[in-house]
Amino acid sequence: MKLATVQGEGGAQVAQVDDAEGRAWLVDPPAWAPKPFGMADVIRGWRDLRGALVRTGPGIPLSQVRLLAPIPQPRRNLMCVGKNYHDHAHEFARSGFDSSAKGAADAIPEHPIVFTKLPETVVGPGAAIRYPHGVSDQIDYEVELVVVIGRAGRDIPKNAAMDHVFGYTIANDVTARDIQAKHKQWFLGKSIDSFCPLGPWIVTADEVDLADTPVRCWVNGELRQNSNTRDLIFDVPTLIETISRGITLQPGDLILTGTPAGVGLGFTPPKFLKPGDRVKLEIGGIGILENPVEG
Repeated sequence: MKLATVQGEGGAQVAQVDDAEGRAWLVDPPAWAPKPFGMADVIRGWRDLRGALVRTGPGIPLSQVRLLAPIPQPRRNLMCVGKNYHDHAHEFARSGFDSSAKGAADAIPEHPIVFTKLPETVVGPGAAIRYPHGVSDQIDYEVELVVVIGRAGRDIPKNAAMDHVFGYTIANDVTARDIQAKHKQWFLGKSIDSFCPLGPWIVTADEVDLADTPVRCWVNGELRQNSNTRDLIFDVPTLIETISRGITLQPGDLILTGTPAGVGLGFTPPKFLKPGDRVKLEIGGIGILENPVEG
């Protein structure tokens, strides 16, 4: 099932989506639901709500709705994983921007590298990635599969990790490479406002096969990243086990799982984003997320 957040007359509303038909059906809040009723409430109440989601009527053409980020305002920082595709780990080590590796032999991490992005980075499909003039001029793109946590847990073992996954969406982990290099850490260069386009919707976990999921990115129509989740260094259960050690994951938490090779810093010379560019991301079984760069 695909679940989106759309801009309704009274604010953000949750909708069930069929992108093949190009239509959306608004979800009526159940009697127990808080007001306002959003995607985070759907995730927390999924066990009781799932059976009650029935499409009624013809729905609304997707062309007539404005899609927001599936979770427009995450309650906590987004958790992110660096250097989690084999080809990108080598690409990053060669780039000169990697302060976590001493050389090519140290390119592949022994353990997941985890950092966070602020909730204020999140914008929805079609929203602008705002070019931060005077802050950075080395803005990069990163297509990433996002895990949406559905059930709270702490010290989650790998063999139970998937029981805590609600579904998946797509993110562009936009990065200011010069800030990343200057400070030798990733938080500041990753957390600039609008630096995490998210969407277009959440696909429930039962509909995505992570064993064989294409991951792609285009900039202005040029295919830059073309990989598959088969190239992940640390799979989703490993990431959940690692992040939940001593930390309680909550419903609605988001985990960005890393990006494959083909980011701007990997080219000679680098191909960083500039105002007027358009970035299109696609992950198999989920959909397409597209955003312009403005500023």
